[in-house]
Amino acid sequence: MKKLNKSFWLGIVLAMVLYGVIQILLTTGIFDDVMESTLILICINVMLAVSLNLINGITGQFSIGHAGFMSIGAYVSAILTLNFDVPFVLALVIAGLAAAFFGVLIGIPTLRLNGDYLAIATLGFGEIIRIVLLNTEYVGGASGLSGIPTQTTWTVIFLFTLITIVVINNFIRSSHGRACLAIRENEIAAEAMGINTTLYKVIAFALGALFAGMAGGLSAHKFYVINPGSFNFLKSFEILVMVVLGGLGSTAGAIVGAIVLTVLFTVLQQYPELRMIIYSTILILMMIFRPKGLLGSAGLSFKFFAKKEAKPSDSISG
Repeated sequence: MKKLNKSFWLGIVLAMVLYGVIQILLTTGIFDDVMESTLILICINVMLAVSLNLINGITGQFSIGHAGFMSIGAYVSAILTLNFDVPFVLALVIAGLAAAFFGVLIGIPTLRLNGDYLAIATLGFGEIIRIVLLNTEYVGGASGLSGIPTQTTWTVIFLFTLITIVVINNFIRSSHGRACLAIRENEIAAEAMGINTTLYKVIAFALGALFAGMAGGLSAHKFYVINPGSFNFLKSFEILVMVVLGGLGSTAGAIVGAIVLTVLFTVLQQYPELRMIIYSTILILMMIFRPKGLLGSAGLSFKFFAKKEAKPSDSISG
């Protein structure tokens, strides 16, 4: 426990140092607006990847509808700030709770499913949300919403990203997280040991949806325009690729995967004709030569030089 506490506070201190350094670079003008936007986009993707990793990597479910939760958060927060003058932070919290509610709503009937069946159900959920938004005039229909106040700053996005990582990482290390790991390893054995598998899958789904909704709200209030086309199946697939690229089941891997892919997208924007070819080739080579992802099973204990993550069986027994 003392080691965990030291590790936790060391991570917080290092995170605050990182924040301070980047804040100084932004304030002095060494980092321009483009760099700030890239940093904010990285943080949004980190929130999305870490929250999806809880569902796919830790609990062992196969969800490809994460963009649906992101869209709920984006639209709810935008409507609250545009039409009802709700304070930004409060709007983000409400947006996250709205996404979590839909996570429970879709989770209860579908999380009894496994594998491909669950993937199809979550894909259908994401598409239903997109089509509803597409045909709802109140939220702008196909044109979407514009004129959303730009309130997502480096400080705000860093704070929410840090909260996301801390909450999800601590959840994984708790008894509830060990129950989710047990479900991932062998759902029948976990149920035989008295674990309510459906309950824990719904909890993981709702928690992942909560932070995906907040990420959507932060994105909407940075880029001030949202439309249903931004939250299609390809967006869900992009988030899934971040998780798999970094290392399925690894929080640190999800963070690294989000950073690498965001930087890759940014760099390849200069080569629109070759972008998808280069991007796809890198992913194929990655899966051939490093199928476990960039960090494999390395965990996140708020040590930047973390040792190998404990095996799921060790976590369950200990």
